[in-house]
Amino acid sequence: MLERIKLRFITLAAGVVVIAACSSEVAKKPETAVASKPPPSSGPSSTDKSKQGQTGSSLDAQREGKPPTSGPLKEIYFAFDSYDLTTEARSILQANAAWLKANPSVNVEIEGHCDERGTTEYNLALGAKRARAALDYLVSLGISAARLKTTSYGEELPLCRESTENCYEKNRRDRFVESRTRPAS
Repeated sequence: MLERIKLRFITLAAGVVVIAACSSEVAKKPETAVASKPPPSSGPSSTDKSKQGQTGSSLDAQREGKPPTSGPLKEIYFAFDSYDLTTEARSILQANAAWLKANPSVNVEIEGHCDERGTTEYNLALGAKRARAALDYLVSLGISAARLKTTSYGEELPLCRESTENCYEKNRRDRFVESRTRPAS
């Protein structure tokens, strides 16, 4: 019996390593301990944001207790258990690519998100595949891969927390976070 448990644990650990190795970057689950909270402040002002040159990641927004901000790049959505780009997603990505071509100083982090169904490991891998699908399509449209990076948050940073199909649809998305490159000094 003990041998069977050890074998299951080893198999599970190997599976997690394989899944983690398949994504370009996998985000860690947000810490909720009091020590991880930023010190009290009046929060970043809009001028602070422009100095940073970012709209802010979903993780940053969650840490601040605010919804993620939206920028000029639009989110795309996915069907359940899929990372295939829909016709609508391709159209949105074409518009995002046009904006990126007009703004060559902007780099983008593509965040892959999932709904709550499935294991944490599975959703992290699916989120990574969703972000990679968007990256690959943007590259095919002429955007340099050097300007793009991916992160998977899996199910960890949902927009909606209800267990309804409408809510699940909102959480199955790629979000695009832009950051401006700093001029060389």
